[in-house]
Amino acid sequence: MPTQRQISVRRAPKYVPFLLAGGIVGVVAAAFVSFTVPAPADYTQESVFGYFMVLFAAGGVLVGAIVALVLDRLSMRRTERAVVEEVDDDQPAGTAPAPTDETTHASAEGEPTHDGGDAPSSADGTGAEGDGNRDGTGRGAH
Repeated sequence: MPTQRQISVRRAPKYVPFLLAGGIVGVVAAAFVSFTVPAPADYTQESVFGYFMVLFAAGGVLVGAIVALVLDRLSMRRTERAVVEEVDDDQPAGTAPAPTDETTHASAEGEPTHDGGDAPSSADGTGAEGDGNRDGTGRGAH
């Protein structure tokens, strides 16, 4: 008999895009600050930009990480519980467990569904991809 477990499902942010976005915003802010203010006499405009870029990019990455952490905490409030059922890999395809409400709903609307296996499903349920052959062999009349 398949075992059932409860899991938590939530949408969590990906941290790398937030870190990259924060770093890019920091570099843009450094360019704006360094090129709008005249450079001191001992330094070139580019070296001032380099100093500001290091400082602002690090600060931007830090702000991006904080934003991602806050969004991650907020996503925990919207956590939903779900029940999953473990199915043996050696179970034949014809003895699959009863469909859930979501798959029944998709089938009722005439949308093609996919059972998660290696072979793609077709609208007529044969597994053949539009070749017109209903035996599922994938060979059409030549």
